[in-house]
Amino acid sequence: MNNVTANILRFFLVIIAQIFVLNYIHLFGCVNAYLYLLALLMLPFEVPRWIQYIIGFVTGFIIDMFTMTYGIHASACTLMMFIRPYLVIALNGRKTDNVTDKPMPGIKEFRWLLAYTVILVFAHQLEAVMLETFTFRHFWKTILVIIGNTVFSSLVILCCEYIFVPVKKHN
Repeated sequence: MNNVTANILRFFLVIIAQIFVLNYIHLFGCVNAYLYLLALLMLPFEVPRWIQYIIGFVTGFIIDMFTMTYGIHASACTLMMFIRPYLVIALNGRKTDNVTDKPMPGIKEFRWLLAYTVILVFAHQLEAVMLETFTFRHFWKTILVIIGNTVFSSLVILCCEYIFVPVKKHN
């Protein structure tokens, strides 16, 4: 299966899982897993930025349509796609021009994937939760929800990456 087909299939599978299963699972009544971010995190680096923005917006918009959140996820996913190239440069210590470079297990080491996933999921959750609550009235509860969602979503995403992506070491 070629790269484009694999990305499209992964996109539809995680969106379906998010809409029909994960949106109904609430850990401790307020912590949710956002597996659909996996489709955005695993996009190849060679995809042009403007296409990444469109993919991020459309993905968030689809989630917004099914959760009735009125643009919150579209905005957060677009922000995540905006931050992504700068984070990759910061984590690599250089600009990545290698087209075979992909954010996948076996290609990137675990520490790199952990930092990449946690930072981007945190940025997404910070914007999504702050837009959803839109108040500082329960500041510490909001911070706990952001941290809880980030940890839980990152754990689910990393587990899915290592379970479903075949690990092949590239030199």
